Amino acid sequence: MATVKDAAPHVGEFLRAVAAQTRPPDEVVVVDGGSTDGTLEVLRSAPGVTLIEEPGANIARGRNLAVATAAHDVIAVTDADCAPAPDWLERLLEPIEAGADVAMGLYRPAPGSLFQTLAGAIAVPDPEEVREERFMPSARSVAFRREALERAGGYPEWLEVGEDMYVDRRWRALGVRMRLAPGAVVSWPMRADLPSLWRQYFRYARGDALAGMYPHRHLVRFAAYGALAAALVARRPLPLALLAGAGAAYAARRVRRALRRTTRPLERAAAVVGVPALMAIVDAAKMAGYLSGLLERARRGPVRRR
Repeated sequence: MATVKDAAPHVGEFLRAVAAQTRPPDEVVVVDGGSTDGTLEVLRSAPGVTLIEEPGANIARGRNLAVATAAHDVIAVTDADCAPAPDWLERLLEPIEAGADVAMGLYRPAPGSLFQTLAGAIAVPDPEEVREERFMPSARSVAFRREALERAGGYPEWLEVGEDMYVDRRWRALGVRMRLAPGAVVSWPMRADLPSLWRQYFRYARGDALAGMYPHRHLVRFAAYGALAAALVARRPLPLALLAGAGAAYAARRVRRALRRTTRPLERAAAVVGVPALMAIVDAAKMAGYLSGLLERARRGPVRRR
């Protein structure tokens, strides 16, 4: 299943990738949340696709509708702006067939500009970095038994962004059997420019605040940048040096990813400088988004969760 809204540049490739699966899906359910860019026309003419048109539906609502419509008890999920590898579904179902409740696939950045390569190095770990016991799968590449989603209460329709992470946390808390499917990979296009990247991470962090997810992670970020600001104002060399070292260590893994994903000398030099700079911008977007979410959460009051 997949949800989509205004994905005309990608939906054709998505449909071709689904049709090319080595293990064809038994059914393909797509929920459109109100596309106006030609996406609907492509989906309406696609053979073998069950299309649900639900204008105004958020992602969580779309996912719940797709699951309710599906006739089968094992649901594979991706996004319509992604392109699954030909053996994606075959590999994704292997842990389920071995007894798992949830199969956690991986994703990789789609080829693109240098900016997109650097953004992908920040966002997407290399396969060898992933640890099954800690991994939180994205709805870009995951499969689950229907009863596993029911145990988690379904996707949270009160949450605009981060609904898949919310369900992941519920699964971990419930002790659901989650197994990695490292060979199940989809290609995910990165944001192409700085404003769209800012909006992406702003919305992610805002969703974290609204759902009460990862508060310690956000607190550490605020504390680190607050300490940096204080050290700059005080002009204290030792704290600045310590913070610079901590920042370099924080960025090192992402820089190494970018270096592995680039080959030209100028691109590699740009990665060494560009990845830390882009990380700082992303962190600023996260802090702004988290504060926005906290304010909205205070305004709304307690959320009634299903």
